[in-house]
Amino acid sequence: MGLAWQWGWRGNGAGVAMGLALRPDAVILRSVTLEEVRVHHRTGQWCSGVRTGDNIVAYDVEILPPWRVPGRPTTDRCFVIADEGIQLRRPVTFVDALEGGWYVDLVELEEAAPKRLVVHDLYVDIVVPPLSRRYEVLDLDELADALQDGAIDTATAVRVLRNAQRFIDKHLRNLNQDPPSSWPDFPPAAILNLAELPPFDVG
Repeated sequence: MGLAWQWGWRGNGAGVAMGLALRPDAVILRSVTLEEVRVHHRTGQWCSGVRTGDNIVAYDVEILPPWRVPGRPTTDRCFVIADEGIQLRRPVTFVDALEGGWYVDLVELEEAAPKRLVVHDLYVDIVVPPLSRRYEVLDLDELADALQDGAIDTATAVRVLRNAQRFIDKHLRNLNQDPPSSWPDFPPAAILNLAELPPFDVG
């Protein structure tokens, strides 16, 4: 059964859901049904999170000790837009020119059991720096190696490449502006409310 999570960010009032309180100055703007889930991250962690009726997942993953940056938070919030085959996060470990930027993984979301989701990394990544209107597509060679070695099949590789291009076209390209002054939809509007939710339990 889903839980009705109510959120908002203006005015007075309060909202509580799943034992997590919203900011005390919040006012309820709309109600969305969220389902509690556990999400398996590629580091081997089972993470607490929620899933919307649109099959968008938000969860918090602990940053393993070797990758932590002193003085920074020790968790990242991840967002999976399952229908687009992508996962986004704003790594707290990014420093210097990348600090505040976004990392986008091409992924596949599997429901291994009821409310237990597994995120499969599919090699290709996109980095969106915080300031300039540019992006970098990474690890196409890893996708090629995986296909050559039989780690993935042709249909999966085709889906990854199409999802990558569709994500870029939908969220990062504006063909009517040269050079672009803003992203068409980035970060995706679909995840912004989920980014405002209080932390989930880690571990």
